[in-house]
Amino acid sequence: MLTKRIIPCLDIKEGRTVKGVNFVGLRDAGDPVELAARYAAEGADELVFLDITATVEKRKTLVDLVRKVAAQINIPFTVGGGISSIQDVSALLNAGADKISINSSAVKRPDLINELAQEFGSQCVVVAIDSRFVNNEHIVHVNGGRTPTELRTIAWAKEVEQRGAGEILLTSMDSDGTKAGFADELNAVISELVAIPLIASGGAGTMEHFFTTFTKGKSDAALAASIFHFKEISVPDLKAYLRTKNIPIRIEK
Repeated sequence: MLTKRIIPCLDIKEGRTVKGVNFVGLRDAGDPVELAARYAAEGADELVFLDITATVEKRKTLVDLVRKVAAQINIPFTVGGGISSIQDVSALLNAGADKISINSSAVKRPDLINELAQEFGSQCVVVAIDSRFVNNEHIVHVNGGRTPTELRTIAWAKEVEQRGAGEILLTSMDSDGTKAGFADELNAVISELVAIPLIASGGAGTMEHFFTTFTKGKSDAALAASIFHFKEISVPDLKAYLRTKNIPIRIEK
């Protein structure tokens, strides 16, 4: 069985790490390069950096930040925010990123997924999906969760796989920042529907939430932010707990 991955997520705004609840009410969580180095040393499997205002403010993800992070860590990391072209991706990969994440730009022009997968390989194309439960349906949202679309989350997840995405990063906006647990019913539905890995995001508050998303939610990886940034749970303690629950996890020697 493949090992399950623990992925700290760093939401970036104006060069700082921030964290909110339900995508709003942001507060400062520290320097992203320092946090990245700490997580790598603690045994995180991967990192995700999301420039959360890049799409809205029409800015490009900070290549300089990627270069600084790549110089400090030796684990894979994904970068997202404002990516809309082969040129954007090429710049980020050349700066040291291992994977890129697209969200709003993929919804706006789905062929972008195909183009990036063909140019760089599916293994480095992550499609992020921000989902909210609206009128008894899971609906895709864009622009940092500000704008609902007409896309249904489950159907969109299947389509991005067919277009060449290598992974899906699924964030439940209803759960985000609440620390009440991941949206594991939705995670399980999508995990069973697609053959590519699913990264669960939104709602981590306890170690048990990770155990539940890896079992009930059938998630391949679990992403969290504030519980790691503010040292409520440490990566080594979390991995030790999951090992006692017989979850296959990579432990640093």
